[in-house]
Amino acid sequence: MDKITALLLKNADVYAPEHLGYKDILVVGSKIVAVEEAQDVKLPNLTTLDLEGAIVGPGIVDHHNHFNGAGGEGGCNFRTPPAQLSTFIKAGITSTVGLLGTDGYGRSLVELLQKAKALEIEGLSTWIYTGSYQIPGPTITGTVGKDIMLLDKVIGCKMALSDHRSAHPNIDMIRALVSEVRVAGMLAGKRGVVCVHMGTETDGLNLLREAVKATQIPLTHFMPTHVSRSDALLTDAIAWVKEGGVADITANKNTPAAVDKFITGGANLENLCFSSDGNGSMPKFNAAGECIGVGVGDPSTILQAIKACAQAKIAELDKLFACASTNPAKWLFLPGKGKLEAGYDGDLMILDKELNLTGLLAKGRIMLHAGKLLAKGTFE
Repeated sequence: MDKITALLLKNADVYAPEHLGYKDILVVGSKIVAVEEAQDVKLPNLTTLDLEGAIVGPGIVDHHNHFNGAGGEGGCNFRTPPAQLSTFIKAGITSTVGLLGTDGYGRSLVELLQKAKALEIEGLSTWIYTGSYQIPGPTITGTVGKDIMLLDKVIGCKMALSDHRSAHPNIDMIRALVSEVRVAGMLAGKRGVVCVHMGTETDGLNLLREAVKATQIPLTHFMPTHVSRSDALLTDAIAWVKEGGVADITANKNTPAAVDKFITGGANLENLCFSSDGNGSMPKFNAAGECIGVGVGDPSTILQAIKACAQAKIAELDKLFACASTNPAKWLFLPGKGKLEAGYDGDLMILDKELNLTGLLAKGRIMLHAGKLLAKGTFE
């Protein structure tokens, strides 16, 4: 079949993420060309869809996804497998960032990079982090800085903090790492981000604060994740955001309560992101610290969290969409992502009034239509 070269979505209730009301969206090739009222378009190979008032928001930017597998805390049989494209499509995800987890020894960054390239070919937009829980962690070129500077898909480095599985780095180690990441990012035209897996040990985010004290390095070079995993860490993360940092919530059933605490605590939601920890292992430890079971992260939790927060009236839908798209795209510096505007990539979700996903475009390519997987760029 011929690929669609132009697509006109009419009568869409558009969240760009700000609520624009009813507009028509014209996508030509991989890009959004116009978001305007009552467009009268005549183009070759144009397909027109009347959305009849369906909600349209930016495609989800899942910036913490173990798409090449993770886990292993309980042994080799606790390793999770690589993700399939369909899991992203059904979750409304059009962009994703892959990373290693606890296992920086047996897991391969080269394989992670190859998986990112494969998902890109299949229609998603992908990036990765170098490193892992360890400091120093694994790299591809030999150093973190070279990975970021020389490899287009590497946007930063992973580390772990305040967790019994971490390397328990000191302030000097963290300062050296974020300095290397910052400079390499500058040289490569990237943000340069240190993705910080956060555990529940009592130090919280304090070592990150101390690492950049008396430097000119902004807090926004750190992306602390899993910050709602304990009440103490959540309180610390709210303070961190009010100090100018950004933070990431791993979306789950507790997300509405966590977002509510960010709001009531006076934190700016523009500095808050959602991610799924998709395909990562969710180990269960007993009181002795022994791994006694494991679950697997579900990429669909981000959209589920948006829906739960909206239904509970925790925050306006535009702000919730931003937490899952615009905000991570901004803080990770992913050009063309996170907004429905002319010149941005044609990444968008189509949802019914109950916020159930019915359609998905990734770089202008139809991946889901009327609830059916396509991933072919055209209709069956």
